[in-house]
Amino acid sequence: MDTRTALVTGAAQGLGQEFAVALAGRGYRVAGLDIAPQTETAGRILDYLGLVGDAADDEQVRAGMERVIDRFGTLHVVVNNAGVYPAGPFEETTLEDWRRIMRVNLEAPFVVTRAALPYLKAAGWGRVVNIVSAAVFTAPPDMVPYVTSKMGLIGFTRALASALGPYGITANAIAPTMVRTATAERTVGADGGFEAVRAGQVVRRTQQPSDLVSTLLYVVDEGSGFLTGQTLNVSGGAAFL
Repeated sequence: MDTRTALVTGAAQGLGQEFAVALAGRGYRVAGLDIAPQTETAGRILDYLGLVGDAADDEQVRAGMERVIDRFGTLHVVVNNAGVYPAGPFEETTLEDWRRIMRVNLEAPFVVTRAALPYLKAAGWGRVVNIVSAAVFTAPPDMVPYVTSKMGLIGFTRALASALGPYGITANAIAPTMVRTATAERTVGADGGFEAVRAGQVVRRTQQPSDLVSTLLYVVDEGSGFLTGQTLNVSGGAAFL
């Protein structure tokens, strides 16, 4: 098998960094895209390309894709991990708040995936992985825009799977709950916050990055070609009431 190449968004810290490191450990050449410099991530990966840019900006993303191809020659895996998750009463949500959350959580995966598709098709094999949230099952009342954006991303994943199946490209979503990283307790969003246990959800243990890394590696595995259009709920034993 030829050496695979992966792109991870939100790779500067937290779960995105752990995903990048895990893929490199599995033999992938890895590029990361984040609004912040990725010095720490680069220090953990021997051959790493850090792209600083806005994942929702089409021009910046396309320029980044060209750098990936110039450096590695191919692209096979896209992990749309970057996200934001502010909480607050719905009636206090402004239109600007709504648009920012949708832009980062839903529009950015569209922009990144669309820009990557020509290279995935040229490779003849590909995996698109979207990081959603177990909050879509509990629907916390103070996270209406966030839940809406992640449900939209699930719909995007399912429709994309149908569209890309003929090209040997799968699309799946992973829905984590709370995640403890090596540096801090945080969820999968890019802003580094910690999502508390919310109404209707009982978390029996705190999720570790390895719980999600193993799922990611399973989804992108060569043998997982018939796993597509799915949302894998990796909730760590949470009970949804």
